[in-house]
Amino acid sequence: MPYQLLADAVLVVHFCVVLFVIGGLVVIVAGNWLEWRWVNGWWFRLAHLVAIGVVVAQALLGRLCPLTTLESWLRVQAGQPSYTKSFIEHWLQRIIFYEAPYWVFTLAYTVFAVLVVAAWWYFPPTRRRHRDRE
Repeated sequence: MPYQLLADAVLVVHFCVVLFVIGGLVVIVAGNWLEWRWVNGWWFRLAHLVAIGVVVAQALLGRLCPLTTLESWLRVQAGQPSYTKSFIEHWLQRIIFYEAPYWVFTLAYTVFAVLVVAAWWYFPPTRRRHRDRE
């Protein structure tokens, strides 16, 4: 079985989730300043809130992301080394050589979640109204 290919696919999905969580907040704030109505769409905002909520819950429970666990397992099956830390810790260390205790990442996730909730309150999501059929 092509475990390395599957591990790489999980890595891409994981990166997209991280991009959605971080970029989503940037798009919500910038989009409101630029008056883009779609950034306050109910489903987009709910998906964004749930995504960061899951990240914070995992961090507070001391659990690794299931995507990190799956990718690590796939890499081991492919004969490659697995992650010894969380996905974010691993890539931050590789990209910017930054090392911090796990609680720092938990705090960062929580602060980011507070910003997402503040954006939810400051720029409330909207629901489309269904048009009456004639």
